[in-house]
Amino acid sequence: MDKILSMLADPNMQWIFLGCTLLGLSSGVIGCFSYLRKQSLMGDTLAHAALPGICIAFMLTGVKSIGLFLIGAGIAGLAATLGIGYITRNSKLKQDAAMGIVLSGFFGLGIVLLTFIQHGNYGNQSGLDKFMFGQAASMIASDVVAMTIVCGLLISVCALLFKQFKIISFDPGFARGIGYPVAFLEQLLMFLIVVAVVAGIQAVGVVLVAALLITPAVSARYWTDRLGLMVILSGLIGAASGAAGTWISASVSNLPTGPVTVLAATMLFGISVLFGPKRGLVAKRLMRRKAKRRFNRDTELHAQGSVKKEAAL
Repeated sequence: MDKILSMLADPNMQWIFLGCTLLGLSSGVIGCFSYLRKQSLMGDTLAHAALPGICIAFMLTGVKSIGLFLIGAGIAGLAATLGIGYITRNSKLKQDAAMGIVLSGFFGLGIVLLTFIQHGNYGNQSGLDKFMFGQAASMIASDVVAMTIVCGLLISVCALLFKQFKIISFDPGFARGIGYPVAFLEQLLMFLIVVAVVAGIQAVGVVLVAALLITPAVSARYWTDRLGLMVILSGLIGAASGAAGTWISASVSNLPTGPVTVLAATMLFGISVLFGPKRGLVAKRLMRRKAKRRFNRDTELHAQGSVKKEAAL
């Protein structure tokens, strides 16, 4: 216990703790709308599409700069978004098929570029592959400040446009009918997902960042039917996952923070599946038992009533 407290007292560990907590908070909030719009694969697609952007940014500059990598990942994510829209509009493929094509294509390109860099004459390439699975331990104060700005931006936009995002998530046709710019709002929501993905790459990597977008949202859905409360719960679950991942990785040497954060989110999902008040397995079992007892009691009362009526006759 003393070892854990001493590690958490370390300033660098405090930055990592704060950064992962903020990342989980913002990802959980924006992930709710992606989940409700049945675009759970979108976060995974944009995360994998970020890898070639990181590689191209390094190849052009030769510098391992987090800022440059985030710019490259953001541009690649936007290109993937445009690609998905183009395929969907100009072919008979549905959006999930388009996302699968873009995901595999961009990620394959990223792996090829990463291999080319590792076998090329590029200097200072050590650690570039860490963006596959994240490198939360390398976060410093400036990275956390950037994450704070991103978290504030995402939450503020979601709060200001909550009603609009809610309507386009459930009934885009109605939103279009009352005059909302549905196309613009959908692109804005996609851009916010790109921002959340890019912000999470350093902590959990391109492979696992999609889990922080979807898992808290799905977990929150088991606890409430109200969207506002669902968004709040999703943000809290994401923040708790980031905090727990940092705390657990601090207690065990050589344990990566990103994957542990995802495992913490998955554990909270399992708890939600079991103990959700309406949709949880335990709640459903109790409801079935209660309904069965009520049925048996009504059947017994009906039978007793029939016997009394026959006796009276």
